[in-house]
Amino acid sequence: MQKNNLENLANLLDRARTSGTPVEQLSKEHKELTRADAYTIQEKQLELREGRKEKLVGLKMGLTSEAKRKQMNLDSPLYGVLTDVMQVQNGGVFSLAGTIHPKIEPEIAFKTARDLKWPVTRADVLESLAGVTACLEILDSRYTEFKYFSMEDVIADNSSSSHFVMGNLILDFKKLDLMNLKMEMFVDDKLSQSGISSDISGDPVLSVVDLCKMLSERGKFLPAGSIVLAGAATPAVALKSKMQIKLMVDGFAAVNVSVS
Repeated sequence: MQKNNLENLANLLDRARTSGTPVEQLSKEHKELTRADAYTIQEKQLELREGRKEKLVGLKMGLTSEAKRKQMNLDSPLYGVLTDVMQVQNGGVFSLAGTIHPKIEPEIAFKTARDLKWPVTRADVLESLAGVTACLEILDSRYTEFKYFSMEDVIADNSSSSHFVMGNLILDFKKLDLMNLKMEMFVDDKLSQSGISSDISGDPVLSVVDLCKMLSERGKFLPAGSIVLAGAATPAVALKSKMQIKLMVDGFAAVNVSVS
């Protein structure tokens, strides 16, 4: 697809996000849209956000669990970007104002201490980490329906990412069995979703390996100091006003957010 068309589509999705007004899936009109085009659209939206003084702080992996792929009827993992204004403080309030289809899901997140460039192994990732934490990701598709879209649609829309809530980083994480952490998400003190960290790519650390490979295909790498959301262990839950969300993960302090 031509560069000016990709810029126009990036502007379209940027306006949808900032105005809270959904648009039709791009693939309905642009059958020729490729995954490479979709990542270019994603990158151009990041440029727009950086022009408004937002700062890139990391990346999120999506569709890393079989349950999530089945929920969305899509076929492989993907990634999106995280900026500083997307972070909600643990114990803070998330406003539904301006959202379209807000949902929330439980994740494991990492922070890197040094650059990671493909090829990398699981051991390389572990050695590069500054810490690990439990995390909630808030999703919000900018399309008219949060369903029935293509991989290209999702990628272009920053992989449906909206906001995220991180717990405190555990620095001494090597004592944790990162593949077998029980994860429970409560809505208004009632258990809503539960899973095991191995539901994330079979091992959440492997999500970072996969991310490095995908970044290399775009001529990029994972910089030191990056936050990485490894992906969800369960299907997402739709958010409603006055909900209280709590995530409990083995070995981590609770992560909480209120919805207004």
